[in-house]
Amino acid sequence: MNRTSKTDWQRMAEQDDERIDTSDIPELDETFFEKAELRVPAKQPVTLRIDEDVLAWFKAQGKGYQTRINKLLRQYMENQVHRR
Repeated sequence: MNRTSKTDWQRMAEQDDERIDTSDIPELDETFFEKAELRVPAKQPVTLRIDEDVLAWFKAQGKGYQTRINKLLRQYMENQVHRR
């Protein structure tokens, strides 16, 4: 499967924010923020076997390596859920 993006990312990066048409996006007002709920999934400690070099690579990226591993696993999970 070809997953090459057809978006001209260079042109998008060079575009000024003022030129972006946001007329179809409603402004977020006080009502939105009064009703908004922050939902953070509960964390559960686990023992996970990971290849030594993979773990070393994540740890070498600095503090927060467990959070980065979780984010990658979440992205993979969400991608698989959307595919089905």
